[in-house]
Amino acid sequence: MKKILMVLTSVSKIGDTGETTGYNVAEAAHPWKVFKDSGHFVDFASIQGGQPPRDDVDRSDPIQVAFTEDETTRAGLYNTARVDVVDPAQYDAVYLVGGHGTMWDFPDSEGLQRLVASVYNTGGVVGAVCHGPAGLINVRLENGIHLVNGRKVAAFTNDEEVAAGKDKVIPFFLVDRLEEQGATHVSADVFEEKVVVDERLVTGQNPASAAGVAKEMEKLLAEVIHQEKAEEQHEAEELRAHKDAEKAAAAAAAASSNPEH
Repeated sequence: MKKILMVLTSVSKIGDTGETTGYNVAEAAHPWKVFKDSGHFVDFASIQGGQPPRDDVDRSDPIQVAFTEDETTRAGLYNTARVDVVDPAQYDAVYLVGGHGTMWDFPDSEGLQRLVASVYNTGGVVGAVCHGPAGLINVRLENGIHLVNGRKVAAFTNDEEVAAGKDKVIPFFLVDRLEEQGATHVSADVFEEKVVVDERLVTGQNPASAAGVAKEMEKLLAEVIHQEKAEEQHEAEELRAHKDAEKAAAAAAAASSNPEH
């Protein structure tokens, strides 16, 4: 079992429009189910901590309903940790949930930048979907290079912003900002599923891509688990061989000191 941290926005309004927003429930719920069904532990954090705002729940989606009604999840979301105080060493993966609010509080959160960089630098998996990749902006790895530099990524497209009627209110176009930091954006048609995997970075274009991002993250985590088990088996075999050699040496020493007549 691995520990996965899901990070949520703390912004409840879209700019100065007065329109409410928050984290996208589908983008949290579907990955949550993938991780939970795989036996992993899921924890929650947000930019400001406490109870993060959320977008509307689609009651026709049983996974969203299950997510919002699960007692453990409700408890975790009631008082999320602030990203500034989260210990990255506790997590094997971090997943950035989308929602328009992320466009305002994800990019400039130094706590989130440290968290994402630390998880990636130590061999962990980083995932983000829709507007969640706003949290990849300004993240620099230990070599000083932007995380997205030279990588293929997917994110909510400019055309999707226009289709959603948000192109005039968002602070910037997410795809443009990612490309400014050296990313190569890969997209599908408007609102079609698109998941991109580049080493241990997994990104998705929109809500339809959320479960796919989680599945690809789960594959990477499974590879880590397989490698860890192989290393444990190798260490156990080496220890066993060492003990066998010690026993053989002790037996030989005993035989030489007590020769038969």
